[in-house]
Amino acid sequence: MLAGEGAVAIWNDISEAGRAEFYAWHLHEHMPERVGIPGFLRGRRYRAADAATQPEFFTLYETSSFQVLQGSDYLARLNDPTDWTRAATAHFQTTTRSLTRVVASHGVGSGGAMLTVRFDIADDAVDDVVPRLTSALEAAARQPRISGAHLLGSDAGMSGQSTAESKDRKDLQAPARWVLVLEACDTDAFGPALAQLRESAELRDAAVGRYLHEYTRLKTAWQAG
Repeated sequence: MLAGEGAVAIWNDISEAGRAEFYAWHLHEHMPERVGIPGFLRGRRYRAADAATQPEFFTLYETSSFQVLQGSDYLARLNDPTDWTRAATAHFQTTTRSLTRVVASHGVGSGGAMLTVRFDIADDAVDDVVPRLTSALEAAARQPRISGAHLLGSDAGMSGQSTAESKDRKDLQAPARWVLVLEACDTDAFGPALAQLRESAELRDAAVGRYLHEYTRLKTAWQAG
């Protein structure tokens, strides 16, 4: 199960010139800052498990509710980036960021491997597709080495909102409208579950990435600024 009812899902590449700074900033400032925001519960970063997975990094922040992502505390941070944030994000490439509601979450806990699936659902098909995907996720979560199966639906308007932190950045891509996340003990466990999920036409051409866990930051009172 995810920790709350909201989540920020971020995929990004990083230039080689900015890689060392990215790791230092993400570990020592950015993740503590984000998880220090009221309502943010946990931050996790993953790195690509294979060459086919793009972008290289996936970061997931879990919040108590979607309203936290609409709140003044989070917006204040986005509109007051630190100098280190400006320097580090200048090296970001192909970044996708989605502010999401947790539509469904099943499983017994977090896993060392994560699979992300970015896809779309036509607006007039949501009421039909979401229950089918939710049922398929419940079945996937019962497989022996799958520890979690989650469905996230993004708010495109909120995800694409312009802030001081995003201003003038050229790396930002369109937000993913729907995100499916599987957690497992190892990447080999994803094959059977993904094959089952891809029986849904909406997932057949989806962007799929396989990631391995690098770092978790739990709730902290620390904030930058």
